Amino acid sequence: MTREVKETFDRRGAPPAPAALAAKVRTLAPSMTRSMQRVAEAVANDPAGCAALTVTGLAELTGTSEATVVRTARLLGYPGYRDLRLALAGLAAQQQSGRAPAITTDIAVDDPIADVVAKLAHDEQQTLADTAAGLDTGQLQAAVSAAAAARRIDVYGVGASGLVAQDLTQKLLRIGLMAHAHSDPHLAVTNAVQLRTGDVAIAITHSGSTGDVIEPLRVAFEHGATTVAITGRPDGAVTQYADHILTTSTARESELRPAAMSSRTSQLLVVDCLFVGVAQRTHETAAPALAASYEALAHRHRR
Repeated sequence: MTREVKETFDRRGAPPAPAALAAKVRTLAPSMTRSMQRVAEAVANDPAGCAALTVTGLAELTGTSEATVVRTARLLGYPGYRDLRLALAGLAAQQQSGRAPAITTDIAVDDPIADVVAKLAHDEQQTLADTAAGLDTGQLQAAVSAAAAARRIDVYGVGASGLVAQDLTQKLLRIGLMAHAHSDPHLAVTNAVQLRTGDVAIAITHSGSTGDVIEPLRVAFEHGATTVAITGRPDGAVTQYADHILTTSTARESELRPAAMSSRTSQLLVVDCLFVGVAQRTHETAAPALAASYEALAHRHRR
C-alpha cells in the first residue's frame, strides 16, 4: 500500500528558542522570496529594534506588507508575529548581557594562512552552534528510537553527503547494527525496494533537492520503512518522504569555501548525535560490539 506523501508546509513543532532565531534565518533565507528575506534580515540584524515594532511598523521598515511579515514569522517557526516579537525581545536581552556580535569571516585570496585558519575555525564553530540551536530534539529522539529498533538501516548520500553517509554507517556497524551506505543511485533504489516496515532509510542532502537521494527515500517510504531526512532545507522536496526531519545549518558560501564544506560540518554533528543516541538506547549490545571491534583492530595499531 502506498503511503501518503507528507505536506512540507505542515512541519512546525515548538517555536525555536531566541538563540536559534539567527541560525534559522541563515538556514532558510536562501529559499525565501526577496521580500521575506528583507524581513528576516531585519529581525536578525536588529532584534531589539524590531521587537519594539508592530507588524505594521516592521512592514513599513522593510518595505513589505503585513502579510509578508506574518508569513516570514511562520516560516521561521513561530505561530504568529506576536510570538516572533517575544523571541526578538529574548534575543535582544541575551545580546545586551554581553554576547559577542557576529563577525564577518569571508576569506580573501590574499589572506595570510593564519587568518584563513582563524576564519575557518570561527565559521565551523558558528555552523555547529547554529545546528545545535536549530535541531529539533523531538525529531532526533524519534529517529534514534526507530534506528535502535531497526532490522536494517540504509543511508543515502552523494558527493560530500555521501562521505557523511559512510561515516554514519561505519559507526552503526561497529555497534552491531546492520547498516549500508549507498552513493550509487541505481544501487540505492534497488536496495530501497527491499525495505519494509521495521527498517529505516536515512537521506542526507544539504539542498533537500538532490534527486539521486530523494528517489531511494521515496521508494523506501512507499515500501513502509521509517524514513529520516538530514537536510539544510526543512521545506525541501526530500521532506515529502520523511517521517522525521533533522535540520542542519551552514555558514555562508564563498568563492574559496563552497557550501559542501560547511554543510558537511553540520551533517557530521547531526550524525554523531544520532549515533550516540542509538548507542545509548542499545548499550547492552552496543558496548560489547564496540569493544570487540576495537580488539579486532588493536594489532594494527601496535608498534
